[in-house]
Amino acid sequence: MTRVAETGDGTGALRRVAPPARRFLARRTGVLARLALWSLAETGQAFLVGYGVAQAVDRGFLAGDVRRGLLWLAVALVAVLFGAPVIRGVFTQLAGLTEPLRDGLVRRAVDRSLDRAVRDGAGGTDRAAVSRLTNQVEIARDSFAGLVLTLRSFVFTAAGALLGLLSLHPALLVVVLPPLTGGLLLFLATLRPMAAAQRRALAADEALGDHAARSRAALRDLTACGTGPGAARRGAALVEGAAAAARALAGWAAVRTAALGVAGQLPVLALLLAVPWLRGRGVTAGALLGAFTYLVQSLLPALHTLMTALGAAGARLLVVLDRIIGPEPEPEPEPEPAPDAGTGTGTPEPGHPAARRPTAGPAVVGARSPVRGRRPVRGGPTAAVELRSVTLAYGARAQPVLDSLDLCVAPGERLAVVGPSGIGKSTLTRLVAGTLAPSGGQVRVAGREVTGRAPAELAALRVLVPQEAYVFSGTVGDNLAYLCPDADRADLDAAVGSLGLRPLVERLGGLDAPVRPADLSPGERQLVALARAHLSPAPLLLLDEATCHLDPASEARAEEALARRRGTLLVVAHRLSSAVRADRVLVLDGTQAVCGTHEEALERSPLYRDLTGHWNGGPARRP
Repeated sequence: MTRVAETGDGTGALRRVAPPARRFLARRTGVLARLALWSLAETGQAFLVGYGVAQAVDRGFLAGDVRRGLLWLAVALVAVLFGAPVIRGVFTQLAGLTEPLRDGLVRRAVDRSLDRAVRDGAGGTDRAAVSRLTNQVEIARDSFAGLVLTLRSFVFTAAGALLGLLSLHPALLVVVLPPLTGGLLLFLATLRPMAAAQRRALAADEALGDHAARSRAALRDLTACGTGPGAARRGAALVEGAAAAARALAGWAAVRTAALGVAGQLPVLALLLAVPWLRGRGVTAGALLGAFTYLVQSLLPALHTLMTALGAAGARLLVVLDRIIGPEPEPEPEPEPAPDAGTGTGTPEPGHPAARRPTAGPAVVGARSPVRGRRPVRGGPTAAVELRSVTLAYGARAQPVLDSLDLCVAPGERLAVVGPSGIGKSTLTRLVAGTLAPSGGQVRVAGREVTGRAPAELAALRVLVPQEAYVFSGTVGDNLAYLCPDADRADLDAAVGSLGLRPLVERLGGLDAPVRPADLSPGERQLVALARAHLSPAPLLLLDEATCHLDPASEARAEEALARRRGTLLVVAHRLSSAVRADRVLVLDGTQAVCGTHEEALERSPLYRDLTGHWNGGPARRP
C-alpha cells in the first residue's frame, strides 16, 4: 500500500497539479483558439433561440402578424439545428487536447514505474503501476474531455442566454441571477472536500486490491501457518475503510445534489412567482416566454451538466492527475499482526514485511526482514556449502532479506530449510546455486566461490530443481539424461525405479517415447525433474519446494532416493516430514536464523514449534 501526503481539503493536490496543467495548456494555444471560435457560434445559437421565441410572440402572434411570428420561430429552429455542425467542430478540436494528455500520462506512469524498479529493485515493486497505466489514465482522459466540453458549453451558452435576458428586460436578471449564483457557489464550496474524499476512496480501493493480491498468492502459506484469520481481519479492516471512504464520498455527493437543485430549479420557480412583479415593470408576455426558453432550453441544462461534470469528473481528474504526476508515493507500513488466538502462531500474515511473497516470478523475493545467523554449525575446508557473513538486499535502500548469515553444510549432509513464504528460502538456494550474487559476504560450494562463475562450471558443482519443474519436448530418455548425457540405459532404468517413475514411463510408452509437457500433471513433471537431478554428477542438489505437487508417499520416496545418491542435499521443506528426515534444519524467521537437528530446532525456535504444530494438526511441545 502507498500513500501520498495530502491536505484534507485537496488544496495540496490542486497546487501540485496546477503548474503542469498550465504548461500543458500554454503549449496548445492554437487548439484552444480554434475551440473558442467554434464555441462562439454556440453563444449565438443560445441567444437566437430565446430571442426568436420572444419576438415571435410580441411582434408576431400577439400583434396579429402570423407570418412574422412564424418567421421568428424559423430563426429559432435554424439556431437549434445549427448546433450539430458546431458540436462536430468542437469534437474535432477536442482530440488535439485529450490525446496528447493521454500520451503524456502514459509516459509519466511508465517512467515512474521503471525509475522505482531501477532504484529499489524487486523490493520497490509498484503494484499500483498497472492501475495508473490503464484505468487511471483512461479516467483522466475521459474526465478531462468531459470537463472541456461542459465548461466550454456552459461559459458560451450562459453568455448567450444572459445576454438574451438582458436584451429582453434587465429585470429578468434580477429575478434569475440570485438563486442561480447561490446554487453555483454552494456547489463550488463542495469541490475541495469532495476531491479529498475521492482521493481517500481511490487509496482505499488500491490498498484493498493490493491485500487481496498478496493473500491470493499466499493461500497455501496461510493454511499451513494458520495465519488465515489474521489475513481475514486485515482484509475486513480494509473493506470497512473502503466502505467508510465511499460513504463520505456519497455524503458530499448529496450536498452537491442539493446545490444542483438550488441552481437548477429555483430560477424557474422564482421567475414564475415574479410574473406579476415583472408585468408591472413592463416585461411583455413574449419576453417572459423567451426568459423561460433561455432557462429551460439553454442555461439550466448547461449548468446542470457543468455541476455534474465538475462534481464527479473534476474530482476524479484532480485525484488521478495528482497520483500520476504528483510526488512519488511513500511506502505505508503495515500494522504488526497479532498472533492468532486459536492457533497461537506468531507467523506473519501476508502484507507483513517478514511474510511477503515473490511478486514477479522466482527471481523476485519481497521479504524485507533481515535473517541473521552468526554461528556456523559445521565447517572447514571440505564443506559442501559455506556461507560467510552473506547479506542480500534487493535495492540499495531495501532492508536485507539475508543479513550476515553464516552457514556450513558438510559433504553428504541433508539440510532442510523452513520458514514462512517470502522469508528468504528461495533466495538462499539461488545464492548457493550461483544464480544470484550476494550484496556482501562469500558463498562457496565445494570450496569454490560461486559468484561470477561461468554457467558450465556451476553446472558441474550443483543442480537446482525449482518448484515449477521444466520438461521439454523430446523423448523420456532425453529429458532424464539432460544433465548427464553419458548415462546409459541401465542408469536411466535405475533412476526411474528409484524415483517411482516406472508407471509414468510405461504409460508414456517407454524411455524412447515422445513427451508432450502439456500432457503431464505438475506432479509428474516434478518426478521427471527429480529423476534428471538424480542422474546428474553434480555433488550438490538444491530442491526449492521441488516436491510440492507430490503426495507424501511419493515425496518421501523421492527424497530418500536423492539422499542415497552420493552428494549433499539441501531441501526447502514443503512438509514437516522433509524436515524430520533431514540431518539438520535451518529455520529462517526474519530475525534470528536457527540451525540444528529437528529436536534442537524445536527447543530453540518458537516459529519452528508453531510450524510443527500446524503441520501435525495440533500444538507442538518442546522435547
